Amino acid sequence: MTSLEVSAQNEDSGPGGYAAARLLLLHEKERSGPPRRTALARLTDDWLAGLFAAAAPPRGTALVAVGGYGRSELSPRSDLDLLLLHDGTADKAAIAALADRIWYPVWDLGLALDHSVRTPAEARATAADDLKAHLGLLDARPLAGDAGLVAALRTTVLADWRNQAPRRLPELDELCRERAERMGELQFLLEPDLKEARGGLRDAQALRAVAASWLADAPREGLDRARRALLDTRDALHLATGRATDRLALQEQDAVAAELGLLDADTLLREVYEAARTISYATDVTWREVNRVLKARSARPRLRSLLGRSGGKPPVERTPLAEGVVEMDGEVVLARTARPERDPVLPLRAAAAAAQSGLPLSPHAVRRLAATAKPLPVPWPAEAREELVTLLGAGEATVPVWEALEAEGIVTRLLPDWERVRCRPQRNPVHTWTVDRHLVETAVRAASLTRRVGRPDLLLVAALLHDIGKGWPGDHSVAGETIARDLAARVGFDRTDTATVATAVRHHLLLVETATRRDLDDPATVQSVAAAVGTLGTLELLHALTEADALATGPAAWSSWRASLVADLVKRVAGVLAGEPLPDPEAAAPSAEQERLAIEALRTGEPVLALHTQAERRTEGDEDDTAPEPVGVELVIALPDQPGVLPAVAGVLALHRLTVRAADLRAVDLPTGLGSVLVLDWRVAAEYGSLPEAARLRADLVRALDGSLDIPARLAEREAAYPRRRGLTAPPPRVTVAAADSRLATVIEVRAQDAPGLLHRVGRALEGAAVRVRSAHVSTLGANAVDTLYVTRPDGSLLPPEEAVDLARTLETALG
Repeated sequence: MTSLEVSAQNEDSGPGGYAAARLLLLHEKERSGPPRRTALARLTDDWLAGLFAAAAPPRGTALVAVGGYGRSELSPRSDLDLLLLHDGTADKAAIAALADRIWYPVWDLGLALDHSVRTPAEARATAADDLKAHLGLLDARPLAGDAGLVAALRTTVLADWRNQAPRRLPELDELCRERAERMGELQFLLEPDLKEARGGLRDAQALRAVAASWLADAPREGLDRARRALLDTRDALHLATGRATDRLALQEQDAVAAELGLLDADTLLREVYEAARTISYATDVTWREVNRVLKARSARPRLRSLLGRSGGKPPVERTPLAEGVVEMDGEVVLARTARPERDPVLPLRAAAAAAQSGLPLSPHAVRRLAATAKPLPVPWPAEAREELVTLLGAGEATVPVWEALEAEGIVTRLLPDWERVRCRPQRNPVHTWTVDRHLVETAVRAASLTRRVGRPDLLLVAALLHDIGKGWPGDHSVAGETIARDLAARVGFDRTDTATVATAVRHHLLLVETATRRDLDDPATVQSVAAAVGTLGTLELLHALTEADALATGPAAWSSWRASLVADLVKRVAGVLAGEPLPDPEAAAPSAEQERLAIEALRTGEPVLALHTQAERRTEGDEDDTAPEPVGVELVIALPDQPGVLPAVAGVLALHRLTVRAADLRAVDLPTGLGSVLVLDWRVAAEYGSLPEAARLRADLVRALDGSLDIPARLAEREAAYPRRRGLTAPPPRVTVAAADSRLATVIEVRAQDAPGLLHRVGRALEGAAVRVRSAHVSTLGANAVDTLYVTRPDGSLLPPEEAVDLARTLETALG
């Protein structure tokens, strides 16, 4: 007995004594984790037992801890789950008075209490109707009173659970699935719920309940350690926040990491993800076994009738899938003749066979392979490389097989650099997955694109490795190139193929970043991409990898708009690689529509607008009927050249909730000496709802240009109401001069937090700096915006380096 417990016993059993002892315990730095939870439960047991005894309880009554408290897993702010059990012989008023003598002191301390008063028969009846109540009673633990009454209830409840398992376990499985659908997967969430999310404490409790049914058991390797890690994290979360919460919010993670003595929030998340992954894998394996057993039980009576009086057992079917690999009872297992210690390719062969057949790998088979398989030689033999490609090319079926290999450490053994990205969080809400799962998901997406490339094997391996550098400091593409080169050689690719995979990893962001942030009409843009890519085969590979990567990132990373821009860039680069000349953008004549609008603007002296949706464009008789449909909405504006055009147009579009994707500004020289008019060609998208009428846009633009519409004030009101995540501070904007080698303009890149009217603010700053904007290209991912501006001096010449740097600083100051 510790000095703390002695002091608690020596004090009175009232709330004050317990509260003081509890406070001391929670602030003991030398005692944390399971010892602290056990000590807190024992301290609470003694206090509640004292309350029970002081109330002079009638005979045949007992105080029982259930649920998490029954397991002695009390976190600092945990609920107290209590059952006042009585045999029904005492007077109801006496039982009610006893309950009040216990419940009210708990409430007076501000502790959350989940309480009930029942006879054993009532407890059984409640459990029969309420699955959660039944689960809580499985962990019933006597605190005070008639221990025999509690023991009898425990025995009966456990017997009921085992007898009713064929009915209750499917119900529990459905409850777990519904909760997972609602709360998400803990191992991939930036702000996970440690209790309710899939792979959390609720699932760990469900695994205990399955084991108690004697119907199936969970893989035990690492499971207790995973539960302990989540409980420790919840303890630290309660202490850091002072609240009863299970949600590990972003703003709390540094404090929780410090409470646990961890390096930082990323280290904390990685440990949480590791624990959740262990519980999720055990959950999958366990429920698969439960369903297999229940299915076998339901089939047994039919088999008996078919076998008749002859008796005997039906033979177990073992269907060959590959050398040393068979299917048995819905799982992929090792053949009786398999010798992993002599066959180094067997783990990959078994995994590929499982993924190709859409079957799970038996956990027993994976465990045996992990323990006994002979290591692969380096470089791998051709068969091993082919089996890896087969595994990656199986699509969605690859994921559960890969998870089984990871659970037993086989992936890290095959690809040593995998360990640095395993369970690594990505602190960007655009990303759905951790780094390692994102790599697997990218391979899954790439599997559906293999018909588009000449070397599907290189695409799949590049997809698996494209972000492998995120486990190292610095630019992950640069680090990844080196790692991918080493791993590709390890896997057994020749020098040429290894170089191709390394190039794909190095430039896996090149196409999408160039297409969305650079002027594709600028020859320097296309030529720089062609120089980096080098060959048509690599370009083809990068095109498919770009799409797979974006689709595996999340819904915000890919759209028909981005796809069209990338496809346009690829077409232009392919032409350069094939030796075709690039058109001169300076020599391009205005379109018939631009010229018509320019003449009308010059005649009226006011802005003229044309707004086109996709459907309208299809009916206007494009010259090339086979050309891809334009994506998004095109807004063409012509008006006499005057100051403030860019910020005015950008501001009006922002007020109408139109998202700007790109803007081209050019002076159109009209024929027969009519003069020059400014024409702006915008690509926009409605934030939500339908597009505004062109007449309304034009009216507001006229007001913005003559100063009667105060755009900054209107946008300030909008920005004040713009939703922001509590506790999150956006990084400051960063403006740089891009090394684009353009002979048309100086390229300025603005990175900032996305907000209504960002381009309007940029335009105002540029107007104040007396530079001319040739084009603007806007790319937004989540809360981050990257605006690329092609600017010149008023006479059309490029800005000298010093002026360009000064302009970048001016913009940074204005946006800050």
